[in-house]
Amino acid sequence: MNIQAVLFDLDGTLADTALDLGGALNRLLKRKGLPEKSMDEIRPIASHGANGLIRLGAGIETAHSEHKVWRAAYLAEYENGFADKTVLFDGVNEMLSVLTQRGIAWGIITNKPHSFTHRLVPQLHFASAPSVVVSGDTTTEPKPSTKPMFYACEQMNVSPKNCWYVGDAERDIQAGNNAGMHTALALWGYLAKDDRIETWQAEKMLASAADVLNLPGIKTA
Repeated sequence: MNIQAVLFDLDGTLADTALDLGGALNRLLKRKGLPEKSMDEIRPIASHGANGLIRLGAGIETAHSEHKVWRAAYLAEYENGFADKTVLFDGVNEMLSVLTQRGIAWGIITNKPHSFTHRLVPQLHFASAPSVVVSGDTTTEPKPSTKPMFYACEQMNVSPKNCWYVGDAERDIQAGNNAGMHTALALWGYLAKDDRIETWQAEKMLASAADVLNLPGIKTA
């Protein structure tokens, strides 16, 4: 197996963004006179982004006539604190350092909008710079579409079959598999108790960031 790159989801995989995502939701709910949500409720939904959090907090689905207004209000709140409490998960920088030492490129494919990604990524102080950062609006469709996956590979000049994609949501595994990548599920991420992860068809399950280094094709330098 000739692995040349490892690509990662951002929220819930590389970075623990739940406190800032949840903080924005609770500020909005408080302003609307609605009860706030606990972090135990927020964390399993955090990877679903603004739409999932709005559904959790207000019961408003994307088809609802007020959804656009709620989404804009939520993003405005997130703007006020998107990097306040966000940190890398344990072991992420150590793992990225080893990947770099082994000559394996790494990058990010996230559904987070570019307006946040391009400012947040530099503030996370990664051990080495990502070779590519693909945001949710970089291509015309976000994950689970394969468009972000193929775009990342084109930018890095690698074939999907020579990549691992690591994420913590079903759409991550769907997008990676459909693009012909090898896929691994980050079990430390924002998984809900009722997620049927065994049906997602990830090739590997990873208990920690360090486990990335034991994936087939990147075990040795």
